[in-house]
Amino acid sequence: MGYQQNRVRLNVGARIFETTVTTLANAGRNSLFGAMFDDSWNLQSDTDTNPTNEYFIDRNPDCFAVLLDLLRTNELCVPTNMSEKLLYREALYYGLLDHVRSAKWGPFDANRLRLSGTVAGQAPGDGTAIRAGPDGGCCVAHGCMVHVYDWMMDEHPPISLDYQRVNDVGWLDSENIVVSVCERMGRGDGGIGLFSSSSGELRDKFQVSHENQVKSYTAGALSFSSDYKIFSSCKGRSNEYGIGVWDQITGKQTDFFYEPLGWSLGEADKLQWLNGSNCLLVATLFPRKDNCYISLLDFREKKIVWSWSDMGAPVMVDEKRVRDAIAMEESNAICVVNEYEDLGFIDIRNSGGSVRWSSRSKLMKGKMPDEPCYPKLALHEGQLFSSMNDSISVFCGPDWVLTSRFRRSYGGSICDFSIGGDRLFALHSEDNVFDTWETPPAPII
Repeated sequence: MGYQQNRVRLNVGARIFETTVTTLANAGRNSLFGAMFDDSWNLQSDTDTNPTNEYFIDRNPDCFAVLLDLLRTNELCVPTNMSEKLLYREALYYGLLDHVRSAKWGPFDANRLRLSGTVAGQAPGDGTAIRAGPDGGCCVAHGCMVHVYDWMMDEHPPISLDYQRVNDVGWLDSENIVVSVCERMGRGDGGIGLFSSSSGELRDKFQVSHENQVKSYTAGALSFSSDYKIFSSCKGRSNEYGIGVWDQITGKQTDFFYEPLGWSLGEADKLQWLNGSNCLLVATLFPRKDNCYISLLDFREKKIVWSWSDMGAPVMVDEKRVRDAIAMEESNAICVVNEYEDLGFIDIRNSGGSVRWSSRSKLMKGKMPDEPCYPKLALHEGQLFSSMNDSISVFCGPDWVLTSRFRRSYGGSICDFSIGGDRLFALHSEDNVFDTWETPPAPII
């Protein structure tokens, strides 16, 4: 590309700015400034009608000054007297939102996270779940509502489920959200719906068929695969207990794994699709059930290829109940956590093996809070996360050594957290307050 170093004059809201073609080209082809160049990135200008290369733009000059400096330096410096919402609106006009977002936070690194902001919830009481979106936004499920936020933390129209309790929620992509809800007796509804993330409108419903009849059911935990399948735990009124599978594109049911006698699938707390083994982790945990059931389902062979349960284990005074589980394919293990934040590991190469508890991971000190939340686990880019009360611990390396811990006491214990779009969102139990954690951008040298 032959960038020309000639100067360009921009009249923005009656204020004159001078810059170079090279600086404006940093905005990219899809920006407003990209239209000013030809295919060789040479400035398109008619010297007869515009001999000074001056262009008029009827926008806010103060915001433009900040955005122009961003193109020059890759750093975003927002004056204290400037509204960030106004700046984002102007960045959207120029096609520079991606530049602003990249300057605000860098690639995700749990050991360098900082608190970016806190958003107050819409109603008191425990939230069900928080899920990070692919573009830096999130959604929060509470009761029969799902509140959706973009990366600027502007709230979109909420998803209302007409008094049906939400059990889980997940992003298919930046435009679509899947919600699982409880069945309401006598209404014949419940199940799973696909909603617009921007308008909250229902786009599709996912039905369960049993013996060629459409059944009403309660949908629980959700998971998605890379080959466009949706998985959900299902609990019907008769024999529809198990894991349902639907095609994301057509919305049609493609499979159903029925719950075997003496096992638990239809009331699963957690599903996780494993790309490497093409299996689905299904975990039904205490206290939903008196015993814990963890299994790997292979839909190609129509069988459970690995399983573990604490059923029949001797009851001890200091019994370690599994509260969450997550598969770690590279380690051939399932990581579990108990109410004391002890981490445990189960070798999936041996079915029915015992939990190898790691006491060095116990981080609780002193007594439990009055209203503790059960710990949650997440695995992201080789880093393991475990929430406990109002903090989140980070473990790294082959031996999962504790490397950092961050906390935010406002809002009570953390009831759920989620990672995506280079952000971590933590939902607190009181008033549905949630925090946004980001990695600071790398310094410009």
